[in-house]
Amino acid sequence: MDYIPHIIDAEYVEDYRIRVRFDDGSIKLVDLEPYTKRGGIFEPLKDKDFFKKFFIDLNTICWPNGADIAPERLYEIGKEETIESSVK
Repeated sequence: MDYIPHIIDAEYVEDYRIRVRFDDGSIKLVDLEPYTKRGGIFEPLKDKDFFKKFFIDLNTICWPNGADIAPERLYEIGKEETIESSVK
C-alpha cells in the first residue's frame, strides 16, 4: 500500500464497530470484534464500555491500556460507506 491513510475522525457505532473518516475523504465502517478474541493486550476490549474508550493518538486508534490498531490496517479491513449508508 503506497497510500498511508490518516485518520481524521472516528466514532463508536455499535457492538465492536467504529466509523473512521480518513484524509482521502473515505468513510469506513470497521468491525473490530475479531480483535476482542485475540487475548493479550486486546482482552479488555471485550468489555464494550472499555472498547468505547478508544481515542486517536498519533494517527492511530488507541485504548487506555496501550492497545492500538494502525490506520493502514483499519483502512484495509474497513467497509467503505457512502453518505446514504452512513445516515441510516
